[in-house]
Amino acid sequence: MKNHHTLFLLLTCCFTLTSFAQDKKSLNITKAANAPKIDGVLDDDVWRNIEIAKDFVQFRPKMGIQDSTQIRTEVKVTYDDDAIYFGAHLYDDPSKIMNQITSRDSFGQNDYFIVVLNPNNDAQNDTFFIVFPSGTQADAVVTPNNGEDYGWNAVWDSAVKIVDDGWVFEIKIPYRALRFSNQDIQTWGLQFHRHFRRDRSQFTWNPIDVTQGNLGLYHGELTGIKNIEPPTRLSFYPFTSGILKTFDGETKTNFNIGLDVKYGITENFTIDATLIPDFSQAAFDNLTLNLGPFEQTFGEQRQFFKEGVDLFSKGRLFFSRRIGNSPTGDIELEDNEEFINYPKEVKVLNAIKLSGRTKNGLGIGVFNAVTEKTETTIQKTEEILNTTTNTLETVITNRHEVVEPTANYNIIVLDQQFNGNSSISLINTNVMREGHFRDANVTGLLADITNKRNTYNIEGQVKMSNVSNDGKTETGYSSFFFIRKAHGNYRYSFDHSFADTKYNINDLGLQQRNNFNNFGADFSYRTFEPTNKLNNFYIGTWINYRRLANPSTYTGGNGGISFNAQTKTLHNFGGNVNHQFGKQFDYFEPRTEGRFFIYENRFNTNVWVSTNYNKFFAFDANVGGATFFEKARKHSNSFWFGFSPRFRFTDKLLITYSINSDNTKNGRGYVSTIDDDIIFGQRDRLSLTNSISGSYNFNSFHSLTLTFRNNWDTVTYDNDLYTLQNNGRLTQDLGYTTLDLDDDPNINFNTWNLDLGYSWQFAPGSFLTALYRNRLFNRDTASEDSYFESLNTLLDQPIQHTFSLRLQYFIDYSSLKNVFKKKSNS
Repeated sequence: MKNHHTLFLLLTCCFTLTSFAQDKKSLNITKAANAPKIDGVLDDDVWRNIEIAKDFVQFRPKMGIQDSTQIRTEVKVTYDDDAIYFGAHLYDDPSKIMNQITSRDSFGQNDYFIVVLNPNNDAQNDTFFIVFPSGTQADAVVTPNNGEDYGWNAVWDSAVKIVDDGWVFEIKIPYRALRFSNQDIQTWGLQFHRHFRRDRSQFTWNPIDVTQGNLGLYHGELTGIKNIEPPTRLSFYPFTSGILKTFDGETKTNFNIGLDVKYGITENFTIDATLIPDFSQAAFDNLTLNLGPFEQTFGEQRQFFKEGVDLFSKGRLFFSRRIGNSPTGDIELEDNEEFINYPKEVKVLNAIKLSGRTKNGLGIGVFNAVTEKTETTIQKTEEILNTTTNTLETVITNRHEVVEPTANYNIIVLDQQFNGNSSISLINTNVMREGHFRDANVTGLLADITNKRNTYNIEGQVKMSNVSNDGKTETGYSSFFFIRKAHGNYRYSFDHSFADTKYNINDLGLQQRNNFNNFGADFSYRTFEPTNKLNNFYIGTWINYRRLANPSTYTGGNGGISFNAQTKTLHNFGGNVNHQFGKQFDYFEPRTEGRFFIYENRFNTNVWVSTNYNKFFAFDANVGGATFFEKARKHSNSFWFGFSPRFRFTDKLLITYSINSDNTKNGRGYVSTIDDDIIFGQRDRLSLTNSISGSYNFNSFHSLTLTFRNNWDTVTYDNDLYTLQNNGRLTQDLGYTTLDLDDDPNINFNTWNLDLGYSWQFAPGSFLTALYRNRLFNRDTASEDSYFESLNTLLDQPIQHTFSLRLQYFIDYSSLKNVFKKKSNS
């Protein structure tokens, strides 16, 4: 516990230096007698004779350049009892405006304009509303810790027109899309960003110094808002969906009706609930062959668990794929038994999120989800003697076992922000399962503190896990400490991470391993001003030293260097070199506690380039390799490459192809365990992934998308196998071969996914989505087959076809109430 006491003292004794300050612009607005019509034409009376936000200043790629008459920006703002309105004229040469038509939240190759609102004016909780010349919208919630969360979607109105001297937009943001306090006079944080895609330059209304501090510290202020009341923020998203699945001659259909709800219980707190969840249109996971000791994980595909989870992501204790994932039960089969219908996932019955932040900066989050009791059927086949006929008869019996009981997932978060750049958080996650199944509870205390000059930053985390199973509780601990210089061209940092052998957060979080006591340091240099040939440049170096927590023993170390840069012509390139120096003691590859595998001096390097996406043709490419400088391990090398050309045929049509290959010769890894002997093998592995993605956007409301992916992976073992010795080295003295294994270890792994989708936004917040998907999968031992031979085998497998149609409609309670009120008055 010594490390924890030291961490606490460091966090509570944080330094305070001279206050960071700057002159902030202020825009004073007046209330509109009549709301402007959102049509992209600034001819409404409300736009006349009001204050203008202008004199934008560049901060990227060069700071401090004033906008010119030809590309000047003028923004006007007003408000009424229902919404806040923005009207802007963005002067430019229309022939230079980049205007790719994309789907919502997709930037593409576009100019864009961002309205940043921070009703609490705390520099840490921003809301982005983004418009493109095409008329497409994007929005996000933004915090310094979690960055930009585009999974958050609000319903607001905008209109854009390209004119002879640039482009013009109007925006209406209803108060239901914002969280603000109920005060008579309000001052909001305000910032405007204008981005020119052709040269990647970006201007802001209030100047930004990118050499220090988060961008929220550089907001201006919006004043003049008086006597507005937060509305009843109640929105309904009723939906219906139909699904048709066919596989191997069997057809299944399903019809769902459900409801998602957003309700503002106070002016600053919102409840999001999915009362009857429907995840039928979540995309397929990109499966790969996993030969390692750790579980294979995938990103979240379900919208409810992607949106508005910034508070719950504190401390990385929440991994949403745990909810509704595969069952946790472990069923032992008796002789002659087999699973008939072992479920791959657990059904989510409902989920709810409550989150918000007070005017004083206290963020509160509560999350709850319930999953359904899930069973499997086990079939037993026996030969029983019929004493009457004196013959053997086959008797089949079935039994049902619970593999996942009804489970309740909970998260509670308290996050106090202060100084515009710091926070202290307390988070607790809890999983409770019925019956004799395991329960889990994890608590974390987190701090992220930056001094007032925004020059130095300290992060600290202390976490405790409790896992209860069969009446026994195991308690584990983890800590993390990080200190860095956070300003200027030259920067450096130091970190320490620790977890004991009993620390386990995997019931609701994601933890690949525990039992570590690691130290790291890095140093970097970056430019903030363009040079003659480069817009920016970064180079950094690092070193890491790793130990086990128990027993306290050295496990390895590595160091390396990386760089990246962007040219004046908007081409990006970079590379890295990493060396694991000396002996590395891998305690996880043997899959047996206390045993380790030694390898030495692994060296790897990689270079990459990404050309200017503004062109009709662009590409991303990378190439790299790895080898071992180890006497007993010659000719063990890896080589990989990737190439991804992209073709933007028109502003509506974009097609991207990607090929990635990884070829490893004479790699070594765990194969099996025979009695008490841990068996390793030497293997050649070749993987090849081809993918195609395309999109055609008729306009900003209608789009077609196509994605295809084929992943082929083969592993071929040498016939002679190795035995892992107690000293971590391998030997062939015991004479094991592949014939001694129960199963052939060679692998031919092949997957195929295709998704074709159509989306139509027929009203604000309302969508009709049609998806067709198919999937193929094959795994066998024909590792010597060529790619096309393996593809032919894959195409012989039964194919899964899925067609789904989903209709979602947005209903705003306040608007609905006003409609009925008008009808009543008439």
